[in-house]
Amino acid sequence: MENFIAYNPTSLHFGKDVIEGLGQIIKKYGTRVLLVYGKGSIKQNGLYDLVKSQLGSIEAEVFEYSGIRSNPIIEDVDAAAALGRSNSVDVVLAVGGGSVIDSSKIISIAIPVNFPAWNFFIRKAAPTTSVPLIAVLTLAATGTEMNPFAVVTNHKAETKGSFGSPLTYPKHSFLDPQFTVSVPRDYTAYGVADLIAHSLEAFFGKGEEATLSDRLVYSIISEALEYGPLLLNDLTNYKLRAKIMYAATMALNGLTMNGRTSGEWGVHSIGHILSLLYDVPHGASLTIVYPAWLKLQKDRIGERIALLGQHIFGVQGADETIKQLEQFFKNTGCPVRLSEVNGISPDPEEIYRIMVHNKAATNVHKLDYVDYRKIIGLMM
Repeated sequence: MENFIAYNPTSLHFGKDVIEGLGQIIKKYGTRVLLVYGKGSIKQNGLYDLVKSQLGSIEAEVFEYSGIRSNPIIEDVDAAAALGRSNSVDVVLAVGGGSVIDSSKIISIAIPVNFPAWNFFIRKAAPTTSVPLIAVLTLAATGTEMNPFAVVTNHKAETKGSFGSPLTYPKHSFLDPQFTVSVPRDYTAYGVADLIAHSLEAFFGKGEEATLSDRLVYSIISEALEYGPLLLNDLTNYKLRAKIMYAATMALNGLTMNGRTSGEWGVHSIGHILSLLYDVPHGASLTIVYPAWLKLQKDRIGERIALLGQHIFGVQGADETIKQLEQFFKNTGCPVRLSEVNGISPDPEEIYRIMVHNKAATNVHKLDYVDYRKIIGLMM
């Protein structure tokens, strides 16, 4: 087991009607609020009105920035930061899924400065302060509600950049499973896949003697395997929504990384390229990449893959483990090949070019240019 420091400053408010405490939490930080959200789903499910009621109860002055995309872009971050800066906001309130909260993390550190937010991603600048961030989650998937990490697309740079800092943890996150009930079946399935992928990125990271962290991975994935299919057949079931929401948070709040020095994150880096090029939903990109990555790696880390299969599927061997995982993704309706994604015409050469440009999958189990060609073939 590797040395580690456990740290997570986010206060998590989980359960039915926790939104009723939102106003008083915000008031602790101020009453000039930048409200950030997506393209309007929170107005359809009633959450927008509840949030505005909470803000009204503390007589907050609210400045709204809407339209954050499912694959968020740096231009929205800069525009929202400019709005917050010009109005001297005290708090950033993110209401939405991972894209909204990720964007808001960077907005919170961009408001106090007068340079483009992308400077943080290219390590041209480091944040020294931030506007407090409060999150209200509407999608169980990314775990962003209880970690400091954010991923944002820069089309001009042809990359999806990632950034994290102790300053980008949400101060408080409100998770009411009621507000995930309206999430459609496909995005619910992508969320289940995302939490599995986060667990796997930890499992295949550096520090394989972290046996307790391994057992946490097995447990989180087992929750997804058991309750994910049940939820997909009963989308309005609050109890099932709560189980998946909690599992998604636990999958990427640091618990599974204790005793490791790094996660793998190679699959995510390739998935980001599919989202960058073809706007593939994040969770769907992972169900395409993970089986391909495991097939490529089975002769290199076959024992580790087999150990995973033994604990989560009760099977023996790397091949059977990969087969079971791929079949689970298929059974939930997620794509496992690019050819299964409607409306795109994937170009292997363009994918290869962007993989090289971004130095994809060069973290723990590094891939070379020959491997790039192989994994692209496996994804097609």
